[in-house]
Order: sequence, then structure tokens, then C-alpha cells
Amino acid sequence: MTDPVFTDFLFGQPRLSANAQNAATSLRSNGDFNLDIHSCSKLQMTTAAGYFDRKPNAAPRPGLAHLQGEPSSPHTPQRTFSSAFSSPSLSYRAEEEVLVFELGARHLSAGIAGESNPRCRSGFGPENGRRVGDYRPYYPEYQDRPRKRKRDYDWGEEHELWRMDLRGIDLGLVEDKIERAVREAYTKYLLLDSKNKRLLLVLPSLLPHRLLSSILTTIFSNFQTPSITLFSSPTVNVVAAGCRAGLVVDIGWDETVITGVYDFREIQVFRTARAMKLVTKHMAELLKESANPAAVSTEGPELSENDKTRLPFQLSFDSRYFEFAEEVVSRIAWCPTGPDANPQPQKNPNTTKVSPPHSPKTEIPETISIPSPLPPHQTLQIPFTQLASPVEKGLLAQGSNIQTLDNEEQPLPQLIYTTLLSLPTDVRAACISRIIITGGGSHIAGLKTRLLNDLTTIIATRGWNPVQGRAARAVTNNPNPKSDKPRGADTMLEPQVEDEITEKLEKEKMNRCPAETGGEVRGVETLGAWAGGSLVASLKVKGVVEIERDVFLANGLAGARRESEMVGATQRMSLGARTGLGEKNGWTLGNWG
Repeated sequence: MTDPVFTDFLFGQPRLSANAQNAATSLRSNGDFNLDIHSCSKLQMTTAAGYFDRKPNAAPRPGLAHLQGEPSSPHTPQRTFSSAFSSPSLSYRAEEEVLVFELGARHLSAGIAGESNPRCRSGFGPENGRRVGDYRPYYPEYQDRPRKRKRDYDWGEEHELWRMDLRGIDLGLVEDKIERAVREAYTKYLLLDSKNKRLLLVLPSLLPHRLLSSILTTIFSNFQTPSITLFSSPTVNVVAAGCRAGLVVDIGWDETVITGVYDFREIQVFRTARAMKLVTKHMAELLKESANPAAVSTEGPELSENDKTRLPFQLSFDSRYFEFAEEVVSRIAWCPTGPDANPQPQKNPNTTKVSPPHSPKTEIPETISIPSPLPPHQTLQIPFTQLASPVEKGLLAQGSNIQTLDNEEQPLPQLIYTTLLSLPTDVRAACISRIIITGGGSHIAGLKTRLLNDLTTIIATRGWNPVQGRAARAVTNNPNPKSDKPRGADTMLEPQVEDEITEKLEKEKMNRCPAETGGEVRGVETLGAWAGGSLVASLKVKGVVEIERDVFLANGLAGARRESEMVGATQRMSLGARTGLGEKNGWTLGNWG
């Protein structure tokens, strides 16, 4: 009969392991037959069953680490941190990163401080304000459809974010446009969280309080920005030019602003309505006359007498002429460098020699062919010399009598001279050699050289005498005045004794320190308002106008205090001046107050 201990596992009883069988064999050979094989089998079964019942130990066995094989592929070991802010690089980046926004009447530029160029530049045209699902611009005949006619004072209204005259402007729509543009900049280009980022906002130096309040409320309420620092465009343009003083000529869209800046402070500001909006109107008039020479000024709706006095033109354009005229101005508009610098026809009737600012001699065709995107889609043939007339008429008031122009309609060279004449002598000497021409109109070829040349001519003709007219010219040109001997000339003054030590010290000072450039008309290039704001934000200084979110949302602009209450009447309001010590002293609007 088969021993039940060594029966096979298939018959319902387990088989002993090889070690147990060897132990039993050794015991039999030694004569020790008292071992109960059945008890051994039961002990083995109990041990095997208890092995699976025991709870496995999660800790690795300390003595088996050397038996583990090498990983099949290279891998990075996992690191454990005590908290989410234990990495110094992450916390430093979250605290020090500052965003720079430049907001104008027709565009928004956004980027990160320390960079040379903005990440994005978006406009506020009708194409950017379309609703979701509006695919009308993609229809085949959408561009050829007639649109609503606009009078001249509504020219380009749908492409502007605001106007200085807030009558008839929906501020709620302005806030929605700002929110949409800022949100698009955050989500598509910056890819950053706005809650922990300080914001440096570059704005024009003159804004209505209602518009400024709408801008700040939109940014604080929708993007939870902790604080906003305001800087004016002329100041940061001077910073971007590498100067502390200068005369900033900002040729914008609706107006041209000329600002005298000294030691990062705005000293004098003059404005004129001669800007790119007026140039675009003249270019649209030129294109319409070239497309239809028989067009007369009586075309369009009838205008009242009040409208005729307000409008520089009596032509009424289709709104589609705006995009066409603006593109032509940005591409091929130019300005001669002098009043008599128009090119003269040469022997070859198809070409003429002109002198643009970057090349002394360039051959350009006498007639320019411009394909018109408007029906009937014809090709316009315009003489090259006529493409300079919109710039000369719009910015230089060519063909107009200066005596009959209003103060807000002065040509740019005359207004630059008036601004310099109103400055103190020491400030004028510093600003005349640092004339900074910026803005959208500064990109027109030859315009900067023309402005500097005309200014030099005016200074050489008139000098720095503020009195002008027939009587002033008579006194200047009279070689024999009534009294050549000044009052008190009978008193003889003793000659001044020369001091050798003083002269020696002055000569050594001149040899050590080179003389500063001053008194000469000279232009200086600038990197732009946004680049200047990026440089200022990298300095880590507190600006003059720094607004906290909680304080503004609690009181609005009414919480701002006067500068005399903030820093005293004798403190200098320079670029890095601190305007208070915390929330106890409040904040000020600075130039916008």
C-alpha cells in the first residue's frame, strides 16, 4: 500500500518539498524513526497557508538591496520637496516678473519687462471686434458691398478706441474692447497668470478722468492685477533714447503732442490737430481724384453751414477708402527733405532722380501704379511727386497762410519752435540738441530730416526773439536807431583784473570733462515708448503713480491725493522719487491729476 505521505498532489494530499524529503531520508538512515511524517506534512501546510495570510511588509528588506538589478533604461530619480515654494528659482520668478502694457487710441502693445520688443501688438478695428461666428468677411463679395458713408469728422471712428471728446462715446463699449484685447494678450501671447504680476501701464500724458477710471477699473476687476504703475509716453520715450532731457515730438493719430522733458519731468506741452488722421484724409482725396477725375466736392450728403466750418474738406468718402488710404500712406507716402526738394523730370521720361534720406541718389519711376481693391478694381496711375503732397498739406500746412491758422492748427516746425521758445534758457539748450521724433508718423520717409531742416531755417531767420511782426522787423533792420548810447554810458567802468589761477583751473576742467552738446539742432533716435517702459520696469524703482488694487476699488480716483499732500511742495518729482510710505499716505495721479 502506498504511503499516504508521499502520495501525489493530484490525489488530494500535498507532496513534501525536496528539503523535507531529504531531511526524512537522513533521519531514516540514522535510525531515528520517531519522526511523525504526517505532523511534518501538517506543519508544512500550516506554514504555507499562513504565508499568504500574513500582511506583507511595505518596507524593503535591508539586506537585499544589492541583489536588485540595474534599471533597463536611464531615468531621473524622483525628488521630494517639503512645500510647493521650496525651490528658490520658482519663487524668484513669480515675484520679480513685471508686465508692460502700452495703450493708445488705436493699439495695445503687451510684453514682459526686460525684453526689447513687445510680445504682441493688437488693434481695435472692426475686424477685431466681430462676434463669435460672424464669418461675413470671408464671403466672396463682402469687400465689394457698399458700406455706410461717413462724414469727415467721423473718419476712422470704427478704428479708434477713444477720443479726447467723450461726448457720444460709449464707455461701456470701450471697457469691453480693452478687456477683450488684454485677455487675448494674456491667453495667446504672454501665457502668464495675471494675479501675481505687477503691471506697468504706459499712457498718453493727457487723458480724461472718466476714461482713465474706466481703464483702471477694467484691468483691476477682470484680471486681479495687484498694482499698476502709470508712466507717460514722453517720459519713457526719453528713457528709451538714453537721455534725461529732450524734446519729444509724438506724431500720433488724432493729434501731435510736443513735450519738453527735463530731468524726466514734463516742463511744457503743446498740441496740434495736424497728425496722421489728417494725412490719411488728404491721401484718400488724392486716390479718389485719381480713380475718378470728374469727382466734385458736392458729392455725398448735404452739409449744414456748421458742418462746413468744422470740416477741412467737403468730400464724403466711403468707409472702404479708409483702409486703402491708410495702407498707401504706410507703404509709399514720403516727404521731401526741403521746400524745393521735389524731383525734377530727367531725360528719361519714365524715371526721375530723388534724394530720400537713406540713399543719396535713387532712380524711382515717375509714375506709380497702385492696384485699387475697390470696385471697379482698376489700377491707379499716380505721379510720384504727388504722393508727398498729403504729408506736406497735413503736417506742414503747405499752401496755407500761417497767420490765419488757429493755435491748434500750427504746422509742426512752427510748433516745435514755439515750444523751444517757451522753455527756459538752460532747458532749451538741453532739449534743442535732443529732439526725439516718434509716433506712427515718424516712419514716413524724409519727414524727420524735413522737420529738422525747417526748424533750423526758422531759428536762423527769427532767432529767439518772441516778438514778431512788422514793428519787430523794423527795429531789427534799422541800422541807425535814435539813441545809440545806452542809459548810464557816461559812467566809466574799470576793466576787470584777470586771474591767472582761475583761467588755469578752467582750462584743466575743459580738458578733463568734454563739453556737453547744446545749442545745435540735432535729432536723437528712440526705441519707442514700450521699450522705455521695459527699461524702467527693470530698474525696480517705485514710480510716481503707483496704484494698489484694493485701495482703488474701494475709493476709485477719488482716493487720489494732491502732490503737495503726498511729498511736500519742495520735493523733486523725478523718475525714481518715492511718493509715499505705504497706504497711510495714499497715492497720487501725478500728471493725470
